[in-house]
Amino acid sequence: MGRRYDPDRRRRIIDAAIRVVGERGIAGLSHRSVAAEADVPLGSTTYHFATLDELLVAALRQANEGFAAAVRDCASLEAPGADLAVELARLMGEWLTGDRARAELEYELYLAALRRPALRPVAAEWTESLARLLGRHTDEVTARGLVAVMDGICLQSLLTGDAYDETYAKELLGRVARRTR
Repeated sequence: MGRRYDPDRRRRIIDAAIRVVGERGIAGLSHRSVAAEADVPLGSTTYHFATLDELLVAALRQANEGFAAAVRDCASLEAPGADLAVELARLMGEWLTGDRARAELEYELYLAALRRPALRPVAAEWTESLARLLGRHTDEVTARGLVAVMDGICLQSLLTGDAYDETYAKELLGRVARRTR
């Protein structure tokens, strides 16, 4: 019997890795646990991802697509006279309250870069990508500052379990954004 053609297998493995990390944390990630979750042979996971770091890099890249896509696709940011702080605070609120478990997962993968150097370039890509998107609405330094503030607000909300405070976020983002006007 010949090998079965499965063009979506790599993506299914990445999706499975994200689910495993979501359920068990990064410590629960192994080629075996991902293969079981994806319902693929163990050899498929090692074929596509020789190391767990390679698999984590792919998972982080995929997970990072969420918030950046929301910013990129936000039509209200493009409206004449749009208030950048108001729109960003609203988007963060939607992201944090929409699927908190997904937000926690994304930050767990993002913060894994502290201990896994292979993930650092991907984490940097995310912050640079978001800063480029915001750079369409402000200068580069302010865009990077807004990303840092959003990271801090999101991280504090996720770590403390406190409800997201959109008024606070709007005020703080507004202070950073208005410094350039």
